[in-house]
Amino acid sequence: MLPVLIVGGSLVGLSASVFLGRLGVSHMVAERRAATSEHPRGRGNNMRTMELFRTAGLEPDIREAASALSKNHGILQTDRLSGGETSRWLSARLTGGAPEKGLCSTVRCACSQNDLEPVLLNHARRLGGDVRFGTELVSFTEDRDGVTCELRDRESGLTYTRRTAYLLAADGPRSPVRERLGIGQSGAGDLFHNVSVTFRSKLLREVVNDQRFLVCYLNGTEGDGVLLPVDNEEKWVFHIPWFPERGQTLESFTDTRITDHIRAAAGVRDLDVEVTGRAPWHAADRVADSYREGRVFLIGDSAHEMPPTGAFGSNTGIQDAHNLAWKITAVLRGWAGEGLLDTYENERRPVALATIARAIEQAAREEHPGYAAAQATAQSTDLMTVSLGYRYVSTAVSGADTEAPTIPEDLRLEGDPGTRAPHMTVVHDGETRSTVDLYERSFVLLSGTAEGPWPYAAKAAATRLGVPLVSYRVGAGPEFDLDTTPADDDGGGADWAAVHGVTARGAVLVRPDGMVAWRSTDLPTDPELELTHVLEGLLSR
Repeated sequence: MLPVLIVGGSLVGLSASVFLGRLGVSHMVAERRAATSEHPRGRGNNMRTMELFRTAGLEPDIREAASALSKNHGILQTDRLSGGETSRWLSARLTGGAPEKGLCSTVRCACSQNDLEPVLLNHARRLGGDVRFGTELVSFTEDRDGVTCELRDRESGLTYTRRTAYLLAADGPRSPVRERLGIGQSGAGDLFHNVSVTFRSKLLREVVNDQRFLVCYLNGTEGDGVLLPVDNEEKWVFHIPWFPERGQTLESFTDTRITDHIRAAAGVRDLDVEVTGRAPWHAADRVADSYREGRVFLIGDSAHEMPPTGAFGSNTGIQDAHNLAWKITAVLRGWAGEGLLDTYENERRPVALATIARAIEQAAREEHPGYAAAQATAQSTDLMTVSLGYRYVSTAVSGADTEAPTIPEDLRLEGDPGTRAPHMTVVHDGETRSTVDLYERSFVLLSGTAEGPWPYAAKAAATRLGVPLVSYRVGAGPEFDLDTTPADDDGGGADWAAVHGVTARGAVLVRPDGMVAWRSTDLPTDPELELTHVLEGLLSR
């Protein structure tokens, strides 16, 4: 039996393949398209997503693929590009920089979907993923022991059956899997619509001049829309507001109409415009009422839709996949009970709801063209807080603050159970790295004093339960596994115990996904017994 079948091989499906491959789980990806995306979209990869890709070994390849936009920063708002009456920067930087590194192991990255998907595909296949393009799911039937899936090769028309333990639906906002399961959706529904146009223009480079933006909102009465550079030379994308509720059809967006619209936005009547493609997209507020039905799970857009502002959509989906990958691995390998899989929805659905609220707020604040929103409120939409500050409350976390908001107003990463474990720069085996990079294939227990019972307790609990658990002593000097001696502006030289909210005799247990599972502020009477009981609860044993 195939352990996991992923339906959908776009950003989220391919990310799920990478994460499962890193954990050594055999799987298959069925993608109905013939190849990876050709349309440049979904370019914003936030700090948390880049941390996950960094730990998985993808970061160098992603940054190379994103090199064309490496010097582009921020959001510009104006009425037209040439001679505009109003112009302001809504955000000075969106791609990251040194200030983030005190909290993160890396920085965010602008890499368009058409550039990112090939990187994910190469790594997925290198890790053993069986990725099949031109393959669609025809039907599936679940029983107590697995899911029987009928697949069709779209080129030959031949169908075949695969049996899988778990089915992951990364099949987009109109998810056929979700519809067949009869899972409803909540939310405001469609918010606004755009037609995304790819085009070539050599003269537009001169009009843009030295304004190296990632996104430009144009709010002129005739040329409103959103301009995005692809290569900073002659390839561009323009999102034109579309109002189907007013009777506008896609067919009405002819090359002539699109050209006139872009020329009005640029403020140049004879601008050279060669339309190379167009695709509709919809900004919406929808969340699936359930993320799981037996052995079938929804991830990415099949589980939630949100406006593109803040670039939260694909990031939330990629983080869904990461959350679920280690849990499925744990159940498949027998070191966790089935109940662990229920925590996927318990943790990720609240994050989607809170993130959508912030994305809608961002759309109103930025006056996104085509969105007739109510006035923005004072609610924070700080990208760092939304990307890194979310917290989980579930049985897979012990001691979480059940009263705290899913996304706080202010970013605090202080080792609280249910939050992303703090980033610290340490030296391990002579290599300088982030503690965040330690969390992937096992639980990790951090403790302090060079001579103490925690490592022995961890080894005994891991042996008794058959759970992968690595223990590190953190401190200054050669007697520690993780040396915190480097002092800089990137989290080095800090007191690990203070950073994680414990005393020098305490310990912190971190899950394979980098979230704090539990912490003991001091040394309990029986560390081994305490740690064993905690793990049994976390893993639904």
